[in-house]
Amino acid sequence: MLIKEITDLLDQWAPISEAESFDNVGLLVGDYKRVCTGVLITLDTLEAVVDQAIVKNCNLIVSFHPIIFKGLKKINKTSYVERVVFKALEHGISIYAIHTSLDNMPYGVNHAICNKLDLQDQQILIQKNTANMNIGMGMYGVYPKSIDTHSFFDLVRERFNLSVIRHSNCIYDHIQKVAVLGGSGSFAIPYAIAKGCDVLITSDLKYHEFFQAESRIILMDIGHYESEQYTKNLIFDFLTEKIPNFEILLSNINTNPIQYS
Repeated sequence: MLIKEITDLLDQWAPISEAESFDNVGLLVGDYKRVCTGVLITLDTLEAVVDQAIVKNCNLIVSFHPIIFKGLKKINKTSYVERVVFKALEHGISIYAIHTSLDNMPYGVNHAICNKLDLQDQQILIQKNTANMNIGMGMYGVYPKSIDTHSFFDLVRERFNLSVIRHSNCIYDHIQKVAVLGGSGSFAIPYAIAKGCDVLITSDLKYHEFFQAESRIILMDIGHYESEQYTKNLIFDFLTEKIPNFEILLSNINTNPIQYS
């Protein structure tokens, strides 16, 4: 099987055309025409992940986040990005990034978050400017019966293995309608408020962005990595269903750069 056959499957599932304009998705490193020896799936492509691909004889890494985001003017191993690209090329390893192509899909990152929280009646939070109403960023869903706010916080901690949650004032005693946006999602605050959501779960909120809650919503920042940690499982499940008799592996390397003490 050629690398292009696998990346074509990914593009049909999460089309590159649906990625955000600022993003860098698709085959970032490598050769479409090379025969694929195995696929390694990761959230981030770090040097340790490339090393794992070498050991496991996987010459295609499918990464959620793109290792190349801004333009590279040189590749001489002076930064972690350059070292990853250099080593991948040196060992004939291709790198494919799926990022906002999958973010915008109704079965993507935010669907995984909603499922982890047992949310029902899931809908797109911010519809993309497209004829397809099911394309867009973030999702929201409801519980048939409202949940005590303290119990909801406990649920989020347990389902996402959290030691800490940054949040705005808990203005509601019970939670029923929940919005989610994996990764950096401050731009979703007004949309979640407009939908009448009790909570927005996202990450990377800055100090002044918490003020945007305006006593109308509870903002929960659970961490960037933490919010997207189950994304690689989505990719794994898709590829193993499409090509069941092929070497597809989940990287077991924790790529979270943030530590908590």
